This record gives sequence, C-alpha cells and structure tokens, in this order.
Amino acid sequence: MARAKGKKARGRRDAVAAVVAEVDGGLAELIPDPDRVRGWTLLVDGAPQSHVDLDDPAYLAFEYQRRLGHVIDLVAPPGKPVQAVHLGGGAFTLARYVAATRPRSTQQIAERDAALVQLVRGELPLDPGARIRVRSADARAVLAKIPDGWADVVIADVFSGARTPAHLTSTEFLHEVRRVLGPGGWYAANLADGPPLAHLRGQIATAAAVFPELALVADPTVLRGKRFGNAVLVASSLPLPVAELTRRAASDPHPGRVEHGRTLADFTGGAAAVTDASAVASPAPPPSVFR
Repeated sequence: MARAKGKKARGRRDAVAAVVAEVDGGLAELIPDPDRVRGWTLLVDGAPQSHVDLDDPAYLAFEYQRRLGHVIDLVAPPGKPVQAVHLGGGAFTLARYVAATRPRSTQQIAERDAALVQLVRGELPLDPGARIRVRSADARAVLAKIPDGWADVVIADVFSGARTPAHLTSTEFLHEVRRVLGPGGWYAANLADGPPLAHLRGQIATAAAVFPELALVADPTVLRGKRFGNAVLVASSLPLPVAELTRRAASDPHPGRVEHGRTLADFTGGAAAVTDASAVASPAPPPSVFR
C-alpha cells in the first residue's frame, strides 16, 4: 500500500501539513489526502491504519474497509440503527461509517492506545451527535464488560503495529465475541497474511469451532498465496447472505472473491483451531507492502 504524501491537495486553499505524534504504539502520522479536502490517512510506524474523509464519512478508501462496509450494509435492513462493537479504533473510520449510514446507532470502540485516541479526537473529531463511546482499553477487557446479546455486529480490526495480538486470535476470544452478539448477530474480522497463509487458515478453523456459518472475502491473488494482503472473515450463528456479499465484493474497484461452505472448508486444509495456549500474533508484513 503506497504511503500518502502531504502535498497540496486539489480544492485546498492552502497546503496542509501532516500531523506527527508519538503514541503508545509508536509514531503516528496523519497525512492529508491530496484528492479530498478533509481526507486523512493514519499511519502508525509507517503502516497505514485508516483513512477518513470528514466531509464524507461514508467514503471508504481502503479495500478491506470497503469489504467491512459491505458487512455493515448487510447486517440489517438499510438505514436501520444497530448496536455495534469495534475492536480496534484507528481513526474510527468504520464507526463513522455506521453513524453516517445508520443514524441513531449505538456504538462502542475499544482502542488500547490512549494517546492515539487523544490524537484522533483532537485532529479528526467525531460528530458530537453520534452515539459512539470510545474506551481506551484492551479489546477483550472491553468485551468482558458488554452484556450478553447486546451487539448486532462486532468488528475486529486490531493491530499492534502491523500484527494482530495473539490473544485476539483464539477460540476463547471468539466465544466471548459470540456471547455479546444477539441472535443472528455477525462477527467480521480484518485478517492479514501472506504465503503460505497458515495464519489465515488457522483463523478460519478457529471461527468454525465457534460459529456454524462463515464466509471469507479477499483478493483472489491473496487467496492463491501470491502476495501478502487482507482478508475479511464473516461469521454468524445464522446463514449469511452470501450471494449479495459476493455481488458487492465483485463490484469493488479491486474485485474480491467470496469463499464459503465446502470451498472454504477445503481452503482451510485441515488447519487446527487456535486456543489461548497456542495463539501467536499474526505474521509481520514484508517491508515491500508499504512502499
């Protein structure tokens, strides 16, 4: 993923400088989008984390965020408010998306990096009318405080640097996710992996041990193990709208493929479910990914 440059944007009256600050997770940079007057990309230690357009919070720039946006669009009838939990905050992109597309939704964000939360709140403020609560705490600690069946959707997009922490990859973690989901609620996770895709296969097996219904959305080259990239795993206790998810993913600027059922089980290749005792962090991306 190319790193954004802080040059003058079309439509800007003056050049806008990048905002740089030390946060708990490293060096955070807010880079102005050259094509959007109030668009910003958040990087932490050089790894792109989020993109936000304050004038158009329904705009999703990153490929994986668009796919998570499809999940948000399909989890309930259009415009209906939902109760959402976001594990990992970044620049609060997906919470802003929910607030814009599903007004009156109630949301909770778990973002462990308190300094990052302070930076984003100061530079990219949330709509004060949005029902969004931000907790500067670990994702599992936040989940533990959410009542049974509270959420319509739980979205996991947690990275320490460019790796998902080990304790957010296990069956124990997913049992806690399922506890807070209401009947028919959905879990969606942004997963990053590259060849030989051992982490991704293990995460599918882990989700299959907890949820009966799964789908995976990713670029075909990632699924073939040709490059490092993102995949979005969707899970529920009830059947998912696979046909519509497939149609939306195929219409993205970078078309995605949806795997489910027998083909997804075959892709998993007999991988074992991950437990707290065996969990490790997701693999670090190669340096070339962010050039």
